[in-house]
Amino acid sequence: MIRNTIALLPLAVMFACQSPQTDTAATTPASSPDSTNVTATATEGEWVKLFDGETTNGWHTYGQNTVGQAWQVEDGTLHLDASNKQPGSRGDLVTDKAYDDFDLKLDWKISEGGNSGIIFYVHEDTAQYNETWNTGLEMQVVDNERHPDAKIQKHRAGDLYDLIAANPETVKPAGEWNQAEIVSKDGQLDLYLNGTKVVSTTLWDDNWKELVAGSKFASMPGFGTYKSGKIALQDHGNDVWFRNIMIKEL
Repeated sequence: MIRNTIALLPLAVMFACQSPQTDTAATTPASSPDSTNVTATATEGEWVKLFDGETTNGWHTYGQNTVGQAWQVEDGTLHLDASNKQPGSRGDLVTDKAYDDFDLKLDWKISEGGNSGIIFYVHEDTAQYNETWNTGLEMQVVDNERHPDAKIQKHRAGDLYDLIAANPETVKPAGEWNQAEIVSKDGQLDLYLNGTKVVSTTLWDDNWKELVAGSKFASMPGFGTYKSGKIALQDHGNDVWFRNIMIKEL
C-alpha cells in the first residue's frame, strides 16, 4: 500500500502544478475580487473593475479634473457624503472612459428619503451641457417609500427615468443593498434590478424619439442621442453608496 502511494506521487505532483484554463467572461462575476483592475486595458468580453474599492482612480467630477471631496471611499464603497457643503466638493461622478456597447453591474444603497441615479451615455461637454442628465439616460436610484419624486410614475427605483417604469418593482428598502445591471447592445437596452429584468427598450429608433419627445427631456436636443458616453453616479443631494462596480464591453 505504501509502495503504491509512493509510485503515484510524481503523477499527483504533475497534475497539481497544472493551471486550469478558464473563460474570464463566462466565469467571473461582477463582484469578484479577481476581476481585472480598472487600470488594466480590457479586451472585449472581459469584466473590468470601475471601482477598485480603495481609491477613486478612473473617476472625476463632471466638468472637473479631480473627484470632489464629498465622494469618499469607505469600507470598499463609494459614498456620497451629502453633509459636505464645501465649494467644489459636490457634483456627479463620471468615468474617465466612454463606452458604447456594454454590460454594467453594480450595487447601490440609498439613505432614507434619498435620491440618486446611475446615468449612462453621458457626453461630457460642459460648453454645451451643464449636467450629466442633459445627455445621459438614467436608471433611477431612490427611496420609494419616502422621497417625493417616487410618487411620480416613471420616477421610481429601477425606472428608466421619466421614460419607462420598472415592471415588476423589485427594489429593496432604503438602507439595504440593491444589485443593478444595465446592458446596452446594438441599440437594445435592458435594465435589471436584483436579478430581474425590469425595463427593456430599443434606443435611437423612431419609437425612441417619440418616447423622448413625450418626456421632460424633450427640450434637451442632446438627450439620448449619443451612442457612446461615460457612466455617471449622481449627486442628488442625499447620501448614497455604490460598490462592486464592474463593466464588460460588448
